[in-house]
Amino acid sequence: MKVRLITVGKTAEQYIRTGLELYAGRIRHYISFEMVEIPDIRQASSLSRNQIKQKEGENILKSIRPGEYAVLLDERGTSFSSIEWARDLERKTTHLSKDMVFVIGGPYGFSDEVYARADGMLSLSKMTFSHQIVRLLFIEQLYRAMTIIKGEPYHHE
Repeated sequence: MKVRLITVGKTAEQYIRTGLELYAGRIRHYISFEMVEIPDIRQASSLSRNQIKQKEGENILKSIRPGEYAVLLDERGTSFSSIEWARDLERKTTHLSKDMVFVIGGPYGFSDEVYARADGMLSLSKMTFSHQIVRLLFIEQLYRAMTIIKGEPYHHE
């Protein structure tokens, strides 16, 4: 199984890029993992929020491969504890014959077409985080889930 993380826009802050590289390297000890950054929309300042969501949505949909199990990181998604999510992820990786892709959208969320394509939605918190920070939070939780699944001591109860 392969796992990909699709994000909209470049990771701007160096400390976040450093953290992403650290955890991506750790995750690759467990699974095939790739991060994909979709470029920001050009001349977005001349577009409405809805137009930006539509254009980002088109780019997201082009980046999701046929047959991938797509999970949107969305405030309306299912919330789990770290252990619950590790068990859910383990179940999916065992029973799905599909690769998984997780998607972090832009600041205005996802278009209706992206929601329609999604196989699931995951919420990291009821709180609102910047889309830059969500990248780091998600990838750390993915690494944590891998260590829980393997019974390694990274996570403490």
